[in-house]
Amino acid sequence: MFESIKKIFQKEKKEVNLTPELKTVPLSPQQVEEIVIHQTLQYDLQQLVAASGQSVGKQRELNEDSLSLITATLAGHAGNTPFGLYIVADGMGGHKYGEIASNTAMRVFNGYIMEKFHPYLFDLPTVPLDESLQDLMLTGVAQAQEAIQREAPGSGTTLTAALVLGEQVIVAHVGDSRAYSIYPDGRFDMISRDHSLVGRLEELGQITAEEAAVHPQKNVLYRALGQGEVLEPDIFTTPFPKQGMLMICSDGLWGVLSEKEMHQAIKSADTLERSCQNLVNAANAAGGPDNISVVLVKMIQ
Repeated sequence: MFESIKKIFQKEKKEVNLTPELKTVPLSPQQVEEIVIHQTLQYDLQQLVAASGQSVGKQRELNEDSLSLITATLAGHAGNTPFGLYIVADGMGGHKYGEIASNTAMRVFNGYIMEKFHPYLFDLPTVPLDESLQDLMLTGVAQAQEAIQREAPGSGTTLTAALVLGEQVIVAHVGDSRAYSIYPDGRFDMISRDHSLVGRLEELGQITAEEAAVHPQKNVLYRALGQGEVLEPDIFTTPFPKQGMLMICSDGLWGVLSEKEMHQAIKSADTLERSCQNLVNAANAAGGPDNISVVLVKMIQ
């Protein structure tokens, strides 16, 4: 890109009849970068941008994580509505077919939600949604649960899904993958809660966060898709973080890096794609003990 921009400047220099007193100097690649990348841009159209990163890690042979990103913008006379559906599912290590469970959960949940929104995205809707967005997410989780028990009995997976509609985020969550609101000042607000034994002990005040981080049973879940007949997912609505971003990740990331380290990995990149890769690289550099999955979503406005 820099070379093509330099050629444009050089061509213009040849075509202009300059007086002897005037001279031009082509912009250096560094100057072009400052202009193209670092200038503050204003957007009239509110929209979502998203990126992802994933790695099997350094100590696992099989990737049992699944993730997906679906982003759309509906704009016109009727207004502007950003739409996004983002998922991270972490198949439970030690359970048979953990990778099948996570992939099944992702695909079935996506299929149900997109089927409901299909008329609004690709057709002219004749009737409004017949259920609330939270009920929609709850039914999606229930269908994923049934599919896992049918296709891979005995397996299990986490599921953290975020439906973004306008400036609201509806989250469906089971297990210990996490959803965060991240702000420019480096603040991480964890908006999900871990359905783990250690997470519950921490909630009850029986252990500290520092003790939870090194607890020998920190990976033991008491709630997961595919496990048990009755499932109670967390379903809630939260505002999209102002001037910030939404992050969904598996414990292969948050269980290895501190919030400060994650913020540094994000801050040192100039694109969401590079931020995701920085996070994956940092987790692997810290040992990569588990599969790593991360999704970052930003609202441009």
